[in-house]
Amino acid sequence: MTQRVHLHAALKTTALTAPLKDGSLSSDQLKLDFTEIEPIHRAFAPMVREAAFDLSELAIVTALQAVAFKRPVLLLPVVVASRFQRGCLISYRPHGEMKPEQLRGKRVGVRSYTQTTGMWVRAHLVEDYGLATPNIRWITHDPAHVEQYQDPPFVEHPAHARSLLEMLHDGDIDAAIFGNDLPQGDDYVPLIADAKARDLAWAQQHGFVPINHVVAVSADICAREPAAVRAAYALLAQAEQQQPAPDAGPRKTLCGFEALQAPLAWIIDACVEQALLPRKLSVDEVLGPAHALLHGTQPSRAGTRSADAAPTKS
Repeated sequence: MTQRVHLHAALKTTALTAPLKDGSLSSDQLKLDFTEIEPIHRAFAPMVREAAFDLSELAIVTALQAVAFKRPVLLLPVVVASRFQRGCLISYRPHGEMKPEQLRGKRVGVRSYTQTTGMWVRAHLVEDYGLATPNIRWITHDPAHVEQYQDPPFVEHPAHARSLLEMLHDGDIDAAIFGNDLPQGDDYVPLIADAKARDLAWAQQHGFVPINHVVAVSADICAREPAAVRAAYALLAQAEQQQPAPDAGPRKTLCGFEALQAPLAWIIDACVEQALLPRKLSVDEVLGPAHALLHGTQPSRAGTRSADAAPTKS
């Protein structure tokens, strides 16, 4: 009996990944050895800087920057986390009411300029209100996960170490973008009215929910154990296909090359507008290496989701 290949993996525990962690879904070709990291974004810099894992969750912006700066990782066509984003832009009621149209020239805080939630909020501000990203002052502390990327000139880095919430309370920023740390209470007011309805309408129009996290593998493991990577992708595809359909709107997980074509094209354009990429990437540049590994060919825009989802085991 052939010994299974062990892959060092970092994925947040969700409905999609739980079957891979508890053994409900398994392969006779590989064993996924998980390291639990909380919050999961702490795995991103080690992955793109030093390939600390064989397989890891990555924020979509980090993944695209890794491709642009030729980091030793390969993006698999798997989305493990998506969410609606308009409600993440918050003002502080005691300082007075603010509307998105008033943000031109104002100070908006975000943990990192490259944070994916921030990318989506800025994209919605451009799309809904015509607010070009450089026309807002972006206040941030954390650097990019991809070291080669440098924040653009319209991003400011305060010398102090106060949190976004402290700066919002003190009036040092006019609004802030929060992710999983969204503050609770009546004093914290979403700037975008009817955010949930707008988000759902946007998803129905575009056919996807704003993507947060995808899955990447190290270039080294692809070269050394390509069959194990194909087996890992097959498990992820099977887990994704088992996710129930949402009550309303598109799925919040995706798998397959065709499923990611349109979302990636949209996200790349948004990243270019926001100076998050040094140049415009093509979708084939992003997905081509994985397609060659999994199927031996370049991706076709005419493919189908079902054909893409699970490669033949080798």
